[in-house]
Amino acid sequence: MKIRIKGNSIRMRLSKSEVDYFDTSGYLEEKTEFGNSELVYTLKSNANGKELSAKFEGNTISISIPESIKKSWVKTNQIGIENKLDIGMGKKLFLLIEKDFVCLDNTIEDQSDNYLNPNATC
Repeated sequence: MKIRIKGNSIRMRLSKSEVDYFDTSGYLEEKTEFGNSELVYTLKSNANGKELSAKFEGNTISISIPESIKKSWVKTNQIGIENKLDIGMGKKLFLLIEKDFVCLDNTIEDQSDNYLNPNATC
């Protein structure tokens, strides 16, 4: 699971095996270590949720997907789930969860578990 944070925007990308695991377990977690501390980011299914939501507590970013939305996303060709979460004082936090595609440019990153890019040509 990859995470990209820019301003009031959080984007997570999941490989094929991560989507499959999330489908069965309802939970994913990654950590980035900084010596004696770490940044933790999680994705979890929420049986009672109505929309994509997020919270930040301690050192952990947690994004929650309603179970009904998760089921549709993992079983179809739907690429992503998004929401603009009201965080008060007229501000919003943009959330985006996506299936990770193979890049069209040359990269050294292992992409063997990514989804085929629909913009690739044969």
